[in-house]
Amino acid sequence: MALSAVLIALPLSTQGSDLLTGWIVGALVNTLLLAIAWKLPKKLLTPAGYGHAWALGVIIWGCLGWRGYVVMMAYFLAGTAVTRLGKGRKEAAGIAEGRSGVRGPENVWGSALAAAVCAGAIAILSATTSPASQALWLPLLGLAYVSSLSTKLSDTTASEVGKAYGRSTFLITSLKPVPAGTEGAVSLEGTLAGVAGSLAMALVGWAVGLITLWGILICLVAAFIATTLESLIGATLQTRIPWLTNEVVNGINTTIGAVVGLLLGLAVAQIY
Repeated sequence: MALSAVLIALPLSTQGSDLLTGWIVGALVNTLLLAIAWKLPKKLLTPAGYGHAWALGVIIWGCLGWRGYVVMMAYFLAGTAVTRLGKGRKEAAGIAEGRSGVRGPENVWGSALAAAVCAGAIAILSATTSPASQALWLPLLGLAYVSSLSTKLSDTTASEVGKAYGRSTFLITSLKPVPAGTEGAVSLEGTLAGVAGSLAMALVGWAVGLITLWGILICLVAAFIATTLESLIGATLQTRIPWLTNEVVNGINTTIGAVVGLLLGLAVAQIY
């Protein structure tokens, strides 16, 4: 069975003139949407964050078209909404997101750099490699793209739901009870919410045709592995290494999700 039949529903490659048009459309769409967002009374991003989000959006639309853009927007909107769950409880406990959840450039790229790299790789391979190479790598990179965002929404959902509604929070390395918001802490409520978050993101990827049903399962597994490793990093290294900030850990987390998704996709394709 062809790799594309297992992992991806619609082709990702584009031709020269179409690719140029995609970048222009991406710039126009992002300018319009961010201008609207700028005028909203409730800010979603810092002023610098809007600029970086514009650049990210143009990259995603230019490289992947509207399908990749819809997946990215779904992550951003869902992640923003989840961050505000139980806001009062988290603020009272002193564990709410800084700036009341308003995102800055570091949040934009910490969450989406891995996805942007996957998108850029797809565009480059589409323009420079043979059809045979494209048939192998474009589906895998498309799967990695969705996996990275499934991983990030899983992480965000697990963290925010766990902090707001987790009844018992344990350190992942020792399973000893710790306060909610502790780096490396996990809870049943947060874990289940994280699985739901990764599923929601994978379903969006499937709905727009970037992955197939097999891809949904792969995204779930990749997100669970990556978020578990992220919790381990938080519990063992993050408090000891000054430069290992939440944004850096987010970048590591999403990169792991993308790589695991790609490798699992390759393994499934070999079986079928």
